Amino acid sequence: MTITPSGKDKLSSCSTLQDVLKVATEFERTARDFYAALAPKVSKRIRYLVDELVVEEQAHYDLFTKLANDPEVEKQIKQEINLPPSNKRFSDCIQLPDLGDNPDDQSILQYALGREQAAMDQYHALAENAPEGPLKDVFTYLAQEETEHKNELEKIYYEVVHSGGV
Repeated sequence: MTITPSGKDKLSSCSTLQDVLKVATEFERTARDFYAALAPKVSKRIRYLVDELVVEEQAHYDLFTKLANDPEVEKQIKQEINLPPSNKRFSDCIQLPDLGDNPDDQSILQYALGREQAAMDQYHALAENAPEGPLKDVFTYLAQEETEHKNELEKIYYEVVHSGGV
């Protein structure tokens, strides 16, 4: 027996590229603001990393903001795209945790790894589903970049948590 999705289910699994772009921009903004507020609270051994994350998230935010005003993107912005299964997890990352006034390095790195994984999954899926053009190119680029960030964070996590420091 095959169960076909209802019209409502089909609609809720689609969104316009404009809506996707808004969520992605908000994801990057909240990450930037979170890491910027976190930087003075972290240990000196990973402060450089948190500062780098602020710069990276700002660059992604700037990229999405620029795209929102790009005439080439404007041609595609109303097109619908299938939302990937990772969309809920990605959207949930906009809600930020409270790591307290003295967060430990492991908690910070675990949170950053989770965000990078969510971004990596989301941007890979969006790159596969987006129509040819500037948004597809950006999603492909960001998927690769988030994969590199995650790999780097995993190395740092291992050094900090399992080897006693960077």
